[in-house]
Amino acid sequence: MPAPHATPAPSPSPIFTALLFGLSGCLVDFGARARAVSARSALGAQPQDIQLEMSEQARVTPGALDILQTLSRQGIPCAWLDDLPSTVSQRLAAPLPEWVQPTNHAIACAAWPAPDACWQALMALKVKQLDGCVLVSGEPHLLQSGLNAGLWTVGLASCGPLCGLSPSEWRALNSAEREHRRGQATLQLYGLGVHSVIDHLGELASCLADISLRRTKGEKP
Repeated sequence: MPAPHATPAPSPSPIFTALLFGLSGCLVDFGARARAVSARSALGAQPQDIQLEMSEQARVTPGALDILQTLSRQGIPCAWLDDLPSTVSQRLAAPLPEWVQPTNHAIACAAWPAPDACWQALMALKVKQLDGCVLVSGEPHLLQSGLNAGLWTVGLASCGPLCGLSPSEWRALNSAEREHRRGQATLQLYGLGVHSVIDHLGELASCLADISLRRTKGEKP
């Protein structure tokens, strides 16, 4: 009697090689306000006022720690990128896990949207291929850098400089106002050529699953 025909197992989803994140306006500093705070400090604003504002910005965004924990369990290396003064970046990154590789390139390499910063971050993570590398950010210049570097890119619409609102300001908007701002930011991000757009990092897991499916079908960034 012939053996029953075995149904082939589904192909496993491709494993991501590495994930890069923007720091301000992505992992922390929901409204990407730290740059303006840093500028006021340089102009001589009161130190105590700057410290208070910066402590507000150095808070993780919705879903940030959860997705980092998930990626850590999966063994996927991660790094953050920013072009703020290193002292500012270090303060912002304080609540993040230590294993997330810091990459501040304000002096080290060419400014965004040159691809250098993304490549530098991947080299620091010791990854051996661009295939399966993803950049997540709400900063258009950094996303363009990721596109120029040949990475998959995920834009953040409500979290980041395009909306530029603090969490409390975002919550204070009515649904129509939020939808308008979200829609405008989404159009700008897709206009850059990014591969996916989500509101914030709380939606990243499902977005990565979608990118994984697209990769199984042979799609390239």
